[in-house]
Amino acid sequence: MMIPGSFSYHRPASVADAVKLLADLGEDARPLAGGHSLVPMMKLRLASPAHLIDLHGIAGLKGISRNGDTVVIGAMTTQHDLLASDEIARSAPILHETALLIADPQVRYRGTIGGNVANGDPGNDMPALMMTLGASYRLEGPGGARDLPAADFYQGAYFTALEPGEILTSVSFPALAAGHGYAYEKLKRKVGDYATAAAAVVLTMAGGKVATCTIGLTNVHETPLLAVDAARAVIGTSLDAAALKTAAAAAEAIMAPAADARGPVEYRKHVGGIMVTRALQRAAAGAK
Repeated sequence: MMIPGSFSYHRPASVADAVKLLADLGEDARPLAGGHSLVPMMKLRLASPAHLIDLHGIAGLKGISRNGDTVVIGAMTTQHDLLASDEIARSAPILHETALLIADPQVRYRGTIGGNVANGDPGNDMPALMMTLGASYRLEGPGGARDLPAADFYQGAYFTALEPGEILTSVSFPALAAGHGYAYEKLKRKVGDYATAAAAVVLTMAGGKVATCTIGLTNVHETPLLAVDAARAVIGTSLDAAALKTAAAAAEAIMAPAADARGPVEYRKHVGGIMVTRALQRAAAGAK
């Protein structure tokens, strides 16, 4: 059966209206962003919302801005918008690099950053990257607005800190240090596929040694991960073979990937370690 069940369609013009609709309609309503996760589930009848709240009519949810040292991205900004943004190219080129690795151009024209980070799919690329960037999410609901660190948002596969009636309205993160190095390394079976494993690295170098480092991991656990011990292992080193080996092992130690069509658990952990090694080496090579 590839036909969704019937539903009512709503197109609010403001966040307040969207929040009120979600609150009033309760569990029967779902917000619609790019639709790449929700619509296929509706076609398969794995999701059957009675009401769809389309967020495309809310102008305030789109756009990229710089506020002092903070970059703010509206939730309905598409991956294509990220790729076209001079601000992103300047402030956070790793976002540009990662967006290019998401699916294919057709998907990037519709897929939104809010949808990518909000639905809790372990295979999505942006959540681990947002954790790596120290991002926070603005959540707006019936009780007002709150800001939550990306690192506290993910609780399980498709299980997040979003409360009933809340919408993720924007993502913000500190602009990256001048001269930083970055890399997003993603192994996938074919164009458009989720990662078998992927790693994000942002670091700075001083005197040939790693001064600061953050490492995020995609699709090697039911949530995105920050590889804290792996990052700590390379600080103060010149990223010699021993440091890289220690970092890869520390990253693999926190991985718990599912065995699926992308390979058995041990294989996915092994390639996860390789992605960390590659991302560290490329980030260091690009650091000024």
